[in-house]
Amino acid sequence: MTRGRSSYHRAVAATNRESILAAATRLFLESGYDHTPLARVAEHAGVSKATLFKQFPTKAELFEATVLAAGGSPVPEPVDLPIEDLRAGLVALGHAYAELLTRPRMVDLARTVIAESPKFPELRERTFDFGTLPVLEALGRYLREVHSEGNADIADPDLASAQFLGMIASAIFWPRLMHGTWSITEDERSRVVEEAARTIAARYATP
Repeated sequence: MTRGRSSYHRAVAATNRESILAAATRLFLESGYDHTPLARVAEHAGVSKATLFKQFPTKAELFEATVLAAGGSPVPEPVDLPIEDLRAGLVALGHAYAELLTRPRMVDLARTVIAESPKFPELRERTFDFGTLPVLEALGRYLREVHSEGNADIADPDLASAQFLGMIASAIFWPRLMHGTWSITEDERSRVVEEAARTIAARYATP
């Protein structure tokens, strides 16, 4: 009986969380961070303020959760990537990163962070990595494993990660952030990833 109640409560909590995140994302994009009180989020989500505060004690935590939710599923773990082929592994991770960056709400949320963070230090601190950190961590783990296996010579995996992801973001994300009408085709996106992977592999892969 206890297990049944626990499962039920977990299901209710998960449903409430989805409703809260959906309402918060909509309101943050419509009204901005400053003009979105948590009470209004609770009202639009159809939950009590106590329920909302239990899951998200502060507005900064709620906004961070909306960013992570927009990022969706995590990138592949290094165990799923070809350790013997640095370029192929980078291509797989690069496509995961590019797919994340081109999701519809990522640019809108980025604009909100840029517009609001100067006024709200807590927002800037909590969303500093803006969904990039999980990718950086996965890429860093992969590069360290490739290095330890002798398939690459990467003394600074953090620098190599930033170089790789930077090449992708500069080609497919920042132009879209700055110019609302800018777009990129799937073939063009794939070429960006392939060229970035080829460049990093040429720099770091061992013969």
